[in-house]
Amino acid sequence: MGISIWQLLILLAVVILIFGTKKLKNVGGDLGSAIKGFKSAVKDGDDNAKQEKVAQDPADATNTESVKKEDNV
Repeated sequence: MGISIWQLLILLAVVILIFGTKKLKNVGGDLGSAIKGFKSAVKDGDDNAKQEKVAQDPADATNTESVKKEDNV
C-alpha cells in the first residue's frame, strides 16, 4: 500500500497551487546553489587537509601522490 503515481500527481498539483511556480523555481535555485556551495566547501576542506599533511610529512605525501598517479594510469 505505497503511494501511487496518481497520489503523487495530485500532491504536486496542490503544492503548485499553494506556492506557485515562481516560488518553487526560486526554492529550487536556492537549493541548487546551497548544494554547490556545500560541495565546494567539502572540496576546499579536502585540499586543506592534503596541504596540512604535506606540511607535516613531505616524504610521505610525495609517496602518496605517486601512488595516486599510478592508479590513474
